Amino acid sequence: MASSQPPQPPFVTALLAGGIAGTTVDLSLFPLDTLKTRLQSHAGFFPSGGFRGIYRGVGSAVVGSAPGAAFFFCTYEGVKGILASRRQRRQSIDAVDSDPIHGSKAGGKSWEAPLEHMIAASLGEVAACAVRVPTEVVKQRAQAGLHGGSSAAALGAILSQYKTIGLTGVWRELYRGWGITVMREVPFTVIQFPLWEALKGWGRRRKGGGNVEVSAGESALYGSVSGAVAAGITTPLDVLKTRVMLSKEREKVFTVLKDLLRNHGIRPFFAGIGPRVMWISAGGAIFLGSYQWAVNALQGSVI
Repeated sequence: MASSQPPQPPFVTALLAGGIAGTTVDLSLFPLDTLKTRLQSHAGFFPSGGFRGIYRGVGSAVVGSAPGAAFFFCTYEGVKGILASRRQRRQSIDAVDSDPIHGSKAGGKSWEAPLEHMIAASLGEVAACAVRVPTEVVKQRAQAGLHGGSSAAALGAILSQYKTIGLTGVWRELYRGWGITVMREVPFTVIQFPLWEALKGWGRRRKGGGNVEVSAGESALYGSVSGAVAAGITTPLDVLKTRVMLSKEREKVFTVLKDLLRNHGIRPFFAGIGPRVMWISAGGAIFLGSYQWAVNALQGSVI
């Protein structure tokens, strides 16, 4: 059975392209991310710094962006490839065993590929969060003006607690918000990546060949659309994640959730939705456009 998909990017290609994409998007859109964090901060926008020092925390973002994105794409492409190969083998067996009277069963189910993309993206996010959460904790504290707005000072403040809370305590502090981050990122990718892949599939069919990869510009457009949709839907989870990470003491997600609902109603859950949708829409274009550009360049395909 002929493949209707372009060749799967090998591990090294996904690693390099993911690192390039992560660094590019984080450096390009860091100011918007800072404004979004300050809008969601418990202290409020202007007490957290307002429009001043919008590159506070950029150091931790630079350190974490490349490995986090590389982890994601290596896992995503690897799992997606394994699941697609299993599906194609199963369809080949079904074609051989098909009933000559009732016809072939090898057409496949329309929901299988999107489900594979959801599973691959979810596992990719869990892998990426191993790097993303500690850098996000440090970055957001610097963005909110804590510790003088310095990433190094924010990290130092966490590490300095070793004598009082021990290694386990420092580890838990660095990974504060792990649960809510995964809760936010997995639904986000479950929406964004199947939509991005579906739009890319449509773009390939529009060109008349399933094996012809889309260009970086097309991937950027599809990434922008899918990112905007996913960002709007998952904004409440992002607000909860920010509040948990910026709290002075460790708080459970449900404690923060009940406090917000009791004291402020539903409105705070959509704080920063404008900058978030704008930031992630632009970020989706840069992230998935630069990723596709790097993959195409490394594989000798159309740029």
